[in-house]
Formats: sequence, structure tokens, C-alpha cells
Amino acid sequence: MSGLNLKVQIEIDGQFVQTGHITGSSFQDAVFAYDESYIASTAARSISLSLPLSKKDFDAESTKTFFDGLLPEGFTRQCVADSIHASSDDYISILRELGSECLGAIQIIDEDKPVIKAGYTPLTIEEIKALAKEGASKSAEIVVKSNLSLTGASGKVGLYYDESSGKWYKPQGAAPSTHIVKQSHVRYKNIVLNEQLCLLTAQKLGIEIPESFILQAQKGKVNDEDVLFATRRFDRNFDDGSRIIDGLKTPYRLHQEDFAQALGIKSVDKYEKTGQGYLKKMFDLLQKHSSNPIEDSLKLWKRAVFNCIIGNTDNHIKNSSIIYSKDLSSIRLAPFYDVVCTKIYESSTDEMSVSINGKLNINQITREDLEQEAKTCGLGSKIAMKIYDEVHDGIQKTLLGSADELSRAGFTEAQSMAEKILGKILR
Repeated sequence: MSGLNLKVQIEIDGQFVQTGHITGSSFQDAVFAYDESYIASTAARSISLSLPLSKKDFDAESTKTFFDGLLPEGFTRQCVADSIHASSDDYISILRELGSECLGAIQIIDEDKPVIKAGYTPLTIEEIKALAKEGASKSAEIVVKSNLSLTGASGKVGLYYDESSGKWYKPQGAAPSTHIVKQSHVRYKNIVLNEQLCLLTAQKLGIEIPESFILQAQKGKVNDEDVLFATRRFDRNFDDGSRIIDGLKTPYRLHQEDFAQALGIKSVDKYEKTGQGYLKKMFDLLQKHSSNPIEDSLKLWKRAVFNCIIGNTDNHIKNSSIIYSKDLSSIRLAPFYDVVCTKIYESSTDEMSVSINGKLNINQITREDLEQEAKTCGLGSKIAMKIYDEVHDGIQKTLLGSADELSRAGFTEAQSMAEKILGKILR
């Protein structure tokens, strides 16, 4: 890769604005720098809290930490790398391929690549069935064809859902998606049902979640290979000025970044090691940058409590994000997402991804540990433990109520799953 020069754009108030360039000779020495013309503009805002506005080049490590954080992980990433004949470590080549439509409002432009016309292609029922049944390999294929990048290790794709017709579309080029769709994880039985059950329970306890639903690839069938999980993107929104592409109204992009990106922590380090104090770092970030730090801190605390009580050990810092206003002028905590009870699966770990009072083993975390963690994070003990008691005392009723809703919708295993979860929750 000689003479690397990628344009980095961000959508502000519905319009893409060029912010800077990634330059270098390869992914190993690639650096990002803001354009001086962008810095001089009144609309200039940093694209990440870890990349503040500066006239200097950011070093290769800082550049990789943020931009690599936009890309898929695990098997999906390997499939994408294989398809473009690149190493999975070569985040720049993958970014060149998938950068047309990233999480948040970032867009990567390689002027040496032909521009793919923005548009939407109807998704056939056969493709929906294949996505449900074949899992990550099929999702990777759609990701490559759509030039769309989503983070995470599980197979997922960004699709457009037209609510009026109930039809699904594959975005092409820079056409924005409206939903993130992922298939059930082959290692964990009923993971889609698990996630919907946990999210509905969180919502009933007053935790903000994105709209989500279980998509049946084959009507009347609810086995893992027949269902998908669809989540409405909270970083995409509509207004009266939305453009029309292929007869479909398109959303504008809201910028977001996960806490790993915002804190300058590499994706490979998203799981906390003893003593790193990730939760306090998240609270400190909100205190410094949120436009409503008190409200967002209490929201984050309630989610931390919920993860401990429900038994979600996959609570790493890429599973929490901040979201920017349309003009990038303010920051808030994004809705709660990617939450499941991992404890019901024998093969899952008991190690939390974010420690509580220095403890990672979820079976060792007590109410007292949570109280001490709240103090460490700068929260008042009284209000922090009031939130704990609300979640702890309300979990059984809300979980069973959510299971009843799902059972009535045809997901007959929801009640038995709720009982399994209740057997694992923090007492």
C-alpha cells in the first residue's frame, strides 16, 4: 500500500464534512490528522474524545485505536479480510472496503476506489433465511457487498427496514441503514430470545433501550436457525428534510463512539484486567463531557447494577457508547444494548468484563461491593443503593412479565428461560 491517503468525513447536520486524512505507507504507520481548514471552521468538532482537535498528526497507535474500533472483530473480520486478500491485522485495507457506512457518522473515502452509487436492494426471503441459518459467513458476505462496517465479534449486518411495507433492503454505497440485524449465536441456545427478554426487562425497570424485535425468517418457527434479532439504530434518525433514495426516505446519521474509542483503549483490551478501573473511567468521562452528567451517571450506574444482577458478564466497554447531537455540539450516554444473561450458559465465563470494587468474578460480587464501587465512581451511596434496591427488588416481576409477553407472541421457551435466569441472579 503505497502513498496511503484516505479522506475522513463526518456528517454534521445532515451534511458530510471533510475533517482530515489518514496517511502513511501501510496500516503499521498510518496516522490521522485534521485538515487545517476544518479546524478553522466554526463547525469544527473532534471526531472522538480520544482525538481532540489539533494541528499535529496523531501517532499510529492512537489512530489505530479509534479507526480499528469501527471494524468487525473475530470471524466476520477474518471473512472480510480473506475476501479482499488482506491480513486481518490490516485495519486500513478493511476500512477502505467497509468505510462507506460505519457506526456513528464517520465515512472513509478512498479516492482511488470507484464510488459505489448509494441505493437499496430488496432483501429476498431466501437471503433472510440464509442469514438466519448460515450465520456469520452469510453476514460477512452481505457486509462486504454492502461496504458497511459494524463492530463486534458476532455476525451482524446493517439493513434498511421499511415499516410501511414490512420489507427489508440491503444498503449500497453510502446509503444509510436503519437496523442492525444479527443471527443467533451457534454456541448459545436461544441467545436471541435471551437478549430480547433481558432488554424488555431492563426497559420495564426504567432503562433506556433501542427498539428491538425478533424477526422470524420462517413464519411460525422460533428455533435458533430460523430467527434473527433486529435492533433499530439509535445513531440514525429521520426528519422532514430526509433525502429519498430509491423511493425510500433515508435517515441522517448521529455520531457515536463506544467507550473504548472515547477513552483511547484498544478493542483487544475491551475486557478489563484487575486494577484497571474501567467503570470509574467511564464515569469520569461522563462527568467531563456529558451535557447532563448527573442524569447520565445515574443511567450508567443503573446499567452496571442490572448487568450484575441479571448475570451479564459480557459487559465490556465496547458494549456502552456515547452519542452526539446532530451538530456534534453535545454528548449524552447512548441507549443500553447487547445485554444477555450469560450465566445460564455453562460454557460462559464467570469473569465480568468490567470490575466491581476490584472484583471480576460475578459470583463474588456483593451488595457491599456495589456500594463501594459507587463511592469510587463519585456517586452518593444513598442514591446508588436506592437504584440497586429498585432493580434487585423488581427484577423477578419484570422478568416474568417480559417472558409472558414473549410467550404470547409465540416464543414458548421464554418462561423457562426466565426461570433459568432467576436461578442465576445476584441475591
